[in-house]
Amino acid sequence: MAEREIAFVTGAAQGIGLATARRLAQDGFRVVAMDRAADRVGPAVAALQAEGLDVVAAVVDVCDRASVLAALNAQPRVDVMVCAAGIYNDAKLLDLTEDAFRQMLDVNVVGTFIPAQEAARRMQAGGRIVTISSRGALGGTRFAHYVASKAAVIGLTRAMAMELRPSRIAVNSVAPGFTDTPMTRSAPAEMFAAWEQLEPAGKAASPAEIANAIAFFAAPSTSFVTGQTLFVDGGKSLGGLSI
Repeated sequence: MAEREIAFVTGAAQGIGLATARRLAQDGFRVVAMDRAADRVGPAVAALQAEGLDVVAAVVDVCDRASVLAALNAQPRVDVMVCAAGIYNDAKLLDLTEDAFRQMLDVNVVGTFIPAQEAARRMQAGGRIVTISSRGALGGTRFAHYVASKAAVIGLTRAMAMELRPSRIAVNSVAPGFTDTPMTRSAPAEMFAAWEQLEPAGKAASPAEIANAIAFFAAPSTSFVTGQTLFVDGGKSLGGLSI
């Protein structure tokens, strides 16, 4: 029997990260669910284990290299790294502070770079790295710092794919549109409902729908695809209002 591949997922305590951990475990991976929120990742993983899935929890701060290393070194191999950890907050351009801008870049960009880099150092040929960008990378109002961070993730993905190409390590990005997660649900209910009405389908995507796209890039059979960004947004990126 072939050895089970091991996939690491950051930001796995909730939302897209949690849905991805479930989907990859259902696909036959041993999954290491990484998140800095110990009070959330433990119960989330316990629920997945109760479903009979091979998932373990690791309390990790993606901006702390030592924390990332501890999780990676605790496993015998690294086949897949999904960088799903990220933050979002709303602010008008003229109200943005340097601290808020730097924090967004630190978590969303540096917090993608460190796990991806350390995973790549441990991967054999055929390894796969999946980053999470956003449709927001195309632009929008009231979140210039978020737009900048997610555009940077797309650029970082392409650069990593080019540099890791000789090692046959694939690097791709999934760019979700408006998705029903605890992060988006933190907005007032009337704002969430208004955002949904701007979507082509009249509703937000589910985390599971985004996880389906991530699973595509994580599968061994798609390791020939690299340097790509897949928008999963119901077609909204084709034109229209953005959020």
